[in-house]
Order: sequence, then C-alpha cells, then structure tokens
Amino acid sequence: MKKPVVALALASVAALALAGCSTSASGEGDDGTITVVASTNVYGDIAAQIGGDRVEVESIITSASQDPHSYEASARDRLTVQKADLVIENGGGYDAFIDSLLQDAKDPHTVTAVEYSHDFPGNEGHDEAEHDHAEDSATDAPAEDHDHDHAEGEDGHEGHNHIEGFNEHVWFDPHTMIHVVEAIADELSELDPDGAEEFATNADALVADLEGFETDLETIKADSAGTNVFITEPLPGYLAAAAGLTDVTPEGFAESVEEGADVAPAVLLESLKVIESGQVAALLTNAQTGGAETQRVEAAAKDADVPVVAFTELLEDGSSYSEWMSDAIQSLAAAVQQ
Repeated sequence: MKKPVVALALASVAALALAGCSTSASGEGDDGTITVVASTNVYGDIAAQIGGDRVEVESIITSASQDPHSYEASARDRLTVQKADLVIENGGGYDAFIDSLLQDAKDPHTVTAVEYSHDFPGNEGHDEAEHDHAEDSATDAPAEDHDHDHAEGEDGHEGHNHIEGFNEHVWFDPHTMIHVVEAIADELSELDPDGAEEFATNADALVADLEGFETDLETIKADSAGTNVFITEPLPGYLAAAAGLTDVTPEGFAESVEEGADVAPAVLLESLKVIESGQVAALLTNAQTGGAETQRVEAAAKDADVPVVAFTELLEDGSSYSEWMSDAIQSLAAAVQQ
C-alpha cells in the first residue's frame, strides 16, 4: 500500500472545504448524533441501519471504480477519520488505508470486521457459547466480548497486504457478520447509552436477516452439496463454502487475479480445460476485478453454457446490505440448481 504524501497546502484547502460540510465528517453533531466513518458503503449501510437517527455515517468508498485494496486516502479522508467517534473497517489488508488514517485520529472506537471471523488467524477454536445469537446482544454483552488481537505476518503485495491463506471478504460470511453487527451495536451503546435499546432492536433485525441467509445457504447445500464451481477471485468464497459447493479452480488462478498479476499460461490452459470439460456448474466472478485471463474463462463458460454469476464488493445505489446479500444468494442458487 503506497502511503500518500499530502502537501500542507492541500490539507489546508481540504480543511476549509470540510468546514462547510455536514456533521457526518465533523465529529459529534450539534444535535448529539454519533459520527461513524466506514471504509466502504457496505459497513456504512450496516451502521446506518443500526444507529438510525442517532448517527451520522460517512462511507469513504462508495464507487465500484475505487478498489479498496489500492485506494490512496486523501486529505479529506484524513480529516474525516480524525473527527470520527466510531470507525468501521474490514481489515485483513482489504482497506489498509484506514490503518494509516487511524494513526492520526484521536483514538476513536473501532470495529474491525475480520476479527470476528472464525477463520481469522488466532480465532481457531472460538467458543461458540460466547457468541450465542440470542444472548450476545448490544444490551447484555460488553464490547470486550468481541476483543480479538490483530494478527501479525501480513505479506507484502503492493496495494494488497492481505493475510496469507485468509479470505478477507468477510461481509459475504453471514455468521461472521452477525458478530460484526452485534459489535457495532455494542460500540454505539458505549458512545450513546441512551440509545442502547434502539441500537439493540435494530441490530436484532439485521441479525434476523443474516440468520435467514444462513438458512438459505443451508438450503442450497442440502440440494447441491458437492456441486463444482469455478471461482475467479476469492470474493464469493464464503458463500460458495457455506452452500457446500466445491471449488475446482486450478491453484494459482484466483490468487493471481486478486493480486492483479498475470495468470501463468499453464494455469490458464488448465482452467479453460476445466470449464470446457462440463464438470463446472457455474463460474463465480468479481465484477470489479479481472483482466484478459478472466475474460477468457468467462467466454469459455458462455460457450459451454455454464452460468456466469458476477458479485460486487460494494453496494449498488439504492440497495441495502440485506437486499444486496439476498440478491447474491438467490443468484448463486439459480446458477447451481438449474
């Protein structure tokens, strides 16, 4: 991740520009609302649903043309985070720009989503009893119940310092996101105790949606467990695993696409053969990444009448997180159950 060099003059201009902005970028609002800054609109939407009128939310990345892996923060972003009461990041190297912004912040409350994944390094053997959905609510579970240490040992790919062997796209893992929703509600309750009951109620509604998604994925698993899929990039990996699907992507293809590197010719040839063999029920792609090799396998899938399902990393305009997740799961089910 390249750290941006911001000239003093630019910071001054940005500060003047922000002076006339809404309270969403200026700390606690005049009406006592909590200022929440999210790395992407996925987490921004979740925070807004939980916080309701008691929060002002600003998402730094809202456009599919901006890749969080390689996003370079601006002077405006730095000032925005400095004024935040709560910062929500994905972590795991996905939105590493947030880490640099937090260095200059005034110790805001922080939720790092990957730390609630049972696959996150150090979380193996997580005690499920500590995270019972019915008991681990914002009103009766302190934020420290969710306290996990940050993992060390991230590898150093330029613009994408992810943790080796860990899929950081945890917003597509309903089980992890249940804990993230609860953690956000906990943090908001600490910041605004008077709103704790409202935060808990709103969080419960989101948890109910997420539990419904778990059920939907179990239904796919019951009908299609073991069905082969080709995954061009790790984004939909959690959904595929929860649905019991088998990833037959040749080793090295998805990793290269995620890193923005060329797929080795031998790996590409093997990938085309896998798709053309008729052994694959669906091709799962990331609509926001890819290159010539991804286009080759997509073309091969279409020629072989293999459904292509494209997933996105950010919410589309006007879509809520729950609607977006529901659409993704329905699209997956339609592809593998046809």
